Amino acid sequence: MDATDIKSLFAEVKKRMEAQLEHVRRELGGVRTGRASVTILDSVHVEAYGSHMPLNQVASLSIPEPTLIVAQPFDPSLMGAIEKAIRSSNLGLNPTNDGKIVRIPIPALTEDRRKELSKLVHKYAEEGRNGVRQVRRDANDKLKKLLKDHAI
Repeated sequence: MDATDIKSLFAEVKKRMEAQLEHVRRELGGVRTGRASVTILDSVHVEAYGSHMPLNQVASLSIPEPTLIVAQPFDPSLMGAIEKAIRSSNLGLNPTNDGKIVRIPIPALTEDRRKELSKLVHKYAEEGRNGVRQVRRDANDKLKKLLKDHAI
């Protein structure tokens, strides 16, 4: 932390804590529940044009039904690559295509999967708490140093 007074320290701490919270929100948004959400597919990368690209950059994603995600590729030749990327993403999703769009049905959760997701959510929450604690610890150390140096 490079703060030299209390106001700049407070602003920096607030910014870092908000970043930690936003990270946790993104992680929790990617957890697969029984409802369709396009954030589930944020981690999916498609082999397109000689490089790996995020799915949302090669197709438009929409949710017409609560248990269905539809991906419409900008380039129809990427249909197979999109399907392959979703299957190999370890999300437990089985996409199908009809030549123009890729349909991704979201299966209902089993009891085992619910328990697994619960553990995952607890892990993300604990990581977020630890991140905020670390920021607070750094700020307290900096405050003590400023106080010792008679800067405040």
